Amino acid sequence: MTERLDGRIALVTGANRGIGERFVREALERGAAKVYATARSPRQWDDARIVPLVLDLTDARSIAAAAEAAPDVDLLVNNAAIAPAEDTSIADADDDLLRSVFATNVFGTMKVSGAFAPVLARNGGGAVLTVLSLAAWIPIPTVYAASKAAAWGATNGLRTELAAQGTTVTGVFVGMVDTDMGARFDVPKTSPESVVAQAYDGVVAGVAEVLADDDTRMVKGLLSHPAEELSAVVAPALAAITG
Repeated sequence: MTERLDGRIALVTGANRGIGERFVREALERGAAKVYATARSPRQWDDARIVPLVLDLTDARSIAAAAEAAPDVDLLVNNAAIAPAEDTSIADADDDLLRSVFATNVFGTMKVSGAFAPVLARNGGGAVLTVLSLAAWIPIPTVYAASKAAAWGATNGLRTELAAQGTTVTGVFVGMVDTDMGARFDVPKTSPESVVAQAYDGVVAGVAEVLADDDTRMVKGLLSHPAEELSAVVAPALAAITG
Protein backbone atom coordinates (compact mmCIF):
# COMPACT_ATOMS: atom_id res chain seq x y z
CA MET A 1 0.00 0.00 0.00
CA THR A 2 1.32 3.43 -0.96
CA GLU A 3 1.64 5.70 2.06
CA ARG A 4 0.21 9.20 1.69
CA LEU A 5 1.88 12.58 2.30
CA ASP A 6 -1.34 14.59 2.43
CA GLY A 7 -0.73 18.21 3.33
CA ARG A 8 3.00 17.78 3.88
CA ILE A 9 5.49 20.50 2.91
CA ALA A 10 8.69 18.95 1.56
CA LEU A 11 12.09 20.29 0.59
CA VAL A 12 14.24 18.21 -1.76
CA THR A 13 17.95 18.88 -2.33
CA GLY A 14 19.43 18.12 -5.73
CA ALA A 15 15.97 18.26 -7.24
CA ASN A 16 16.67 19.14 -10.87
CA ARG A 17 16.86 15.58 -12.25
CA GLY A 18 17.28 11.90 -11.47
CA ILE A 19 16.14 10.68 -8.08
CA GLY A 20 15.67 14.27 -6.92
CA GLU A 21 13.13 15.02 -9.63
CA ARG A 22 11.29 11.81 -8.76
CA PHE A 23 11.18 12.81 -5.08
CA VAL A 24 9.53 16.07 -6.10
CA ARG A 25 6.95 14.50 -8.42
CA GLU A 26 6.01 11.63 -6.15
CA ALA A 27 5.57 13.84 -3.09
CA LEU A 28 2.86 15.71 -4.99
CA GLU A 29 1.32 12.47 -6.28
CA ARG A 30 1.03 11.35 -2.65
CA GLY A 31 -0.78 14.52 -1.64
CA ALA A 32 1.96 16.93 -0.53
CA ALA A 33 0.74 20.53 -0.55
CA LYS A 34 4.06 22.07 -1.60
CA VAL A 35 7.58 20.99 -2.53
CA TYR A 36 10.62 23.24 -2.46
CA ALA A 37 12.78 21.95 -5.32
CA THR A 38 16.32 23.07 -4.58
CA ALA A 39 19.56 23.13 -6.53
CA ARG A 40 22.51 25.43 -7.08
CA SER A 41 20.75 26.58 -10.26
CA PRO A 42 17.08 25.63 -9.88
CA ARG A 43 15.11 24.71 -12.97
CA GLN A 44 11.63 25.91 -13.80
CA TRP A 45 8.76 23.53 -13.12
CA ASP A 46 5.29 23.02 -14.58
CA ASP A 47 3.35 22.91 -11.32
CA ALA A 48 2.51 25.86 -9.05
CA ARG A 49 2.94 23.62 -6.01
CA ILE A 50 6.66 23.28 -6.81
CA VAL A 51 8.76 26.19 -5.54
CA PRO A 52 12.25 26.46 -7.08
CA LEU A 53 14.79 27.51 -4.47
CA VAL A 54 18.53 28.15 -4.63
CA LEU A 55 20.53 25.92 -2.30
CA ASP A 56 24.27 25.31 -2.49
CA LEU A 57 25.29 22.69 0.07
CA THR A 58 28.83 24.05 0.13
CA ASP A 59 27.78 27.61 1.03
CA ALA A 60 26.72 28.31 4.62
CA ARG A 61 24.94 31.54 3.64
CA SER A 62 22.94 29.73 0.97
CA ILE A 63 21.87 27.08 3.50
CA ALA A 64 20.79 29.70 6.03
CA ALA A 65 18.87 31.62 3.35
CA ALA A 66 17.03 28.47 2.26
CA ALA A 67 15.99 27.68 5.82
CA GLU A 68 14.64 31.21 6.18
CA ALA A 69 12.83 31.04 2.82
CA ALA A 70 11.14 27.73 3.62
CA PRO A 71 9.81 28.08 7.18
CA ASP A 72 6.89 25.68 6.66
CA VAL A 73 8.87 22.54 5.79
CA ASP A 74 8.00 19.36 7.69
CA LEU A 75 9.82 16.87 5.44
CA LEU A 76 13.47 17.35 4.46
CA VAL A 77 14.82 15.10 1.71
CA ASN A 78 18.63 15.07 1.63
CA ASN A 79 19.21 13.82 -1.89
CA ALA A 80 22.02 15.98 -3.32
CA ALA A 81 25.39 14.27 -3.78
CA ILE A 82 28.27 14.17 -6.24
CA ALA A 83 30.24 11.22 -7.63
CA PRO A 84 32.94 12.57 -9.98
CA ALA A 85 34.05 10.27 -12.80
CA GLU A 86 37.69 10.88 -11.86
CA ASP A 87 37.11 9.49 -8.36
CA THR A 88 38.92 6.15 -8.74
CA SER A 89 41.33 5.95 -5.80
CA ILE A 90 41.45 6.31 -2.05
CA ALA A 91 45.23 5.96 -1.83
CA ASP A 92 45.95 8.62 -4.45
CA ALA A 93 42.92 10.90 -4.22
CA ASP A 94 43.47 14.50 -5.24
CA ASP A 95 43.07 17.01 -2.39
CA ASP A 96 40.52 19.06 -4.32
CA LEU A 97 38.45 15.97 -5.07
CA LEU A 98 38.53 14.89 -1.43
CA ARG A 99 37.35 18.30 -0.30
CA SER A 100 34.61 18.68 -2.92
CA VAL A 101 33.06 15.24 -2.38
CA PHE A 102 33.03 15.48 1.40
CA ALA A 103 31.90 19.13 1.28
CA THR A 104 28.73 18.10 -0.55
CA ASN A 105 28.02 14.53 0.50
CA VAL A 106 28.86 14.84 4.20
CA PHE A 107 29.34 18.37 5.48
CA GLY A 108 26.67 19.90 3.27
CA THR A 109 24.10 17.28 4.20
CA MET A 110 24.92 17.74 7.89
CA LYS A 111 24.66 21.53 7.68
CA VAL A 112 21.34 21.43 5.81
CA SER A 113 19.94 19.00 8.36
CA GLY A 114 21.11 21.23 11.19
CA ALA A 115 19.66 24.35 9.61
CA PHE A 116 16.25 22.74 9.11
CA ALA A 117 16.09 20.95 12.46
CA PRO A 118 14.52 24.00 14.19
CA VAL A 119 12.13 24.43 11.26
CA LEU A 120 10.98 20.84 11.60
CA ALA A 121 10.61 21.24 15.36
CA ARG A 122 8.38 24.29 14.93
CA ASN A 123 6.23 22.35 12.46
CA GLY A 124 5.50 19.44 14.75
CA GLY A 125 8.71 17.43 14.43
CA GLY A 126 8.42 16.19 10.88
CA ALA A 127 10.97 13.97 9.23
CA VAL A 128 14.39 13.87 7.61
CA LEU A 129 15.04 11.45 4.74
CA THR A 130 18.66 11.03 3.64
CA VAL A 131 19.70 9.14 0.52
CA LEU A 132 22.69 6.96 1.40
CA SER A 133 24.33 4.18 -0.60
CA LEU A 134 25.29 0.54 -0.60
CA ALA A 135 28.78 1.93 -1.24
CA ALA A 136 28.95 2.79 2.47
CA TRP A 137 29.07 -0.93 3.32
CA ILE A 138 31.33 -2.47 0.68
CA PRO A 139 35.07 -1.98 -0.01
CA ILE A 140 34.91 0.36 -3.00
CA PRO A 141 38.18 2.36 -3.25
CA THR A 142 36.58 5.74 -3.92
CA VAL A 143 36.13 8.97 -2.02
CA TYR A 144 32.42 8.75 -2.80
CA ALA A 145 32.15 5.44 -0.92
CA ALA A 146 34.04 6.89 2.04
CA SER A 147 31.77 9.94 2.05
CA LYS A 148 28.64 7.78 2.10
CA ALA A 149 30.03 5.78 5.02
CA ALA A 150 30.55 9.06 6.86
CA ALA A 151 27.06 10.22 5.91
CA TRP A 152 25.65 6.98 7.33
CA GLY A 153 27.29 7.71 10.67
CA ALA A 154 26.02 11.29 10.63
CA THR A 155 22.49 10.08 9.84
CA ASN A 156 22.54 7.70 12.79
CA GLY A 157 23.72 10.44 15.11
CA LEU A 158 21.12 12.88 13.81
CA ARG A 159 18.40 10.33 14.47
CA THR A 160 19.39 10.13 18.13
CA GLU A 161 19.74 13.89 18.52
CA LEU A 162 16.43 14.86 16.91
CA ALA A 163 14.30 12.18 18.53
CA ALA A 164 13.60 14.45 21.50
CA GLN A 165 11.91 17.03 19.26
CA GLY A 166 9.75 14.40 17.57
CA THR A 167 11.69 14.32 14.29
CA THR A 168 12.20 10.95 12.63
CA VAL A 169 15.34 10.35 10.56
CA THR A 170 15.31 7.71 7.82
CA GLY A 171 18.26 6.61 5.71
CA VAL A 172 17.56 4.98 2.35
CA PHE A 173 20.24 2.64 1.04
CA VAL A 174 20.44 1.61 -2.58
CA GLY A 175 22.97 0.28 -5.05
CA MET A 176 23.06 1.44 -8.65
CA VAL A 177 20.12 3.56 -9.77
CA ASP A 178 19.15 4.24 -13.39
CA THR A 179 20.12 7.92 -13.45
CA ASP A 180 22.76 10.09 -15.14
CA MET A 181 25.10 9.47 -12.18
CA GLY A 182 25.01 5.71 -12.73
CA ALA A 183 24.97 5.73 -16.51
CA ARG A 184 28.69 5.03 -16.86
CA PHE A 185 28.41 1.69 -15.07
CA ASP A 186 27.26 -1.38 -17.04
CA VAL A 187 25.53 -3.18 -14.17
CA PRO A 188 21.89 -3.86 -13.24
CA LYS A 189 20.14 -0.78 -11.90
CA THR A 190 17.08 0.04 -9.82
CA SER A 191 14.57 2.57 -11.12
CA PRO A 192 14.24 5.98 -9.41
CA GLU A 193 10.51 5.29 -9.10
CA SER A 194 11.14 2.17 -7.03
CA VAL A 195 13.68 3.86 -4.76
CA VAL A 196 11.51 6.89 -4.08
CA ALA A 197 8.36 4.86 -3.48
CA GLN A 198 10.10 2.72 -0.88
CA ALA A 199 11.75 5.76 0.68
CA TYR A 200 8.49 7.66 1.20
CA ASP A 201 6.76 4.57 2.54
CA GLY A 202 9.60 4.28 5.06
CA VAL A 203 9.33 7.92 6.10
CA VAL A 204 5.62 7.64 6.79
CA ALA A 205 6.21 4.44 8.76
CA GLY A 206 8.98 6.15 10.71
CA VAL A 207 11.57 3.43 10.07
CA ALA A 208 15.28 4.06 10.61
CA GLU A 209 16.47 2.43 7.37
CA VAL A 210 15.02 1.56 3.98
CA LEU A 211 16.89 -1.09 1.96
CA ALA A 212 15.74 -0.38 -1.56
CA ASP A 213 17.04 -3.28 -3.63
CA ASP A 214 18.04 -6.94 -3.40
CA ASP A 215 21.80 -6.27 -3.39
CA THR A 216 21.48 -3.85 -0.49
CA ARG A 217 19.36 -6.26 1.51
CA MET A 218 21.87 -9.05 0.84
CA VAL A 219 24.87 -6.98 1.91
CA LYS A 220 23.13 -5.70 5.04
CA GLY A 221 22.61 -9.32 6.05
CA LEU A 222 26.35 -9.94 5.71
CA LEU A 223 27.57 -7.04 7.83
CA SER A 224 27.82 -9.23 10.93
CA HIS A 225 30.01 -11.73 9.04
CA PRO A 226 33.82 -11.48 8.75
CA ALA A 227 34.89 -8.69 6.42
CA GLU A 228 36.74 -11.18 4.23
CA GLU A 229 33.49 -13.03 3.57
CA LEU A 230 31.69 -9.86 2.52
CA SER A 231 34.58 -8.88 0.24
CA ALA A 232 34.50 -12.27 -1.47
CA VAL A 233 30.76 -12.11 -2.07
CA VAL A 234 30.83 -8.63 -3.61
CA ALA A 235 34.09 -9.07 -5.56
CA PRO A 236 32.42 -9.72 -8.95
CA ALA A 237 30.25 -6.62 -8.62
CA LEU A 238 33.24 -4.53 -7.55
CA ALA A 239 35.17 -5.69 -10.58
CA ALA A 240 32.36 -4.51 -12.85
CA ILE A 241 32.25 -1.12 -11.15
CA THR A 242 35.96 -0.42 -10.79
CA GLY A 243 37.06 -2.03 -14.01
